[in-house]
Amino acid sequence: MTTLSTPDQIAAARLLTLRAMLVLECKGMKRSKAPSAYSILKRDYGLTGTRESVLKQLDAMRAELLGESK
Repeated sequence: MTTLSTPDQIAAARLLTLRAMLVLECKGMKRSKAPSAYSILKRDYGLTGTRESVLKQLDAMRAELLGESK
């Protein structure tokens, strides 16, 4: 089991969780009585555009976070 103990690790886990939620929202799934991942990402990370373009921007952030190169 992995323990997230630093604020950076927690923020990274939150970002990856929001990405997974956004993928489901792009496929048509919705959350009830809670803000969507799309609105949370736009509010907290300043991303703009459609769900698909926000997902692309988020993938770029994820690649940078994980140290992946394209």
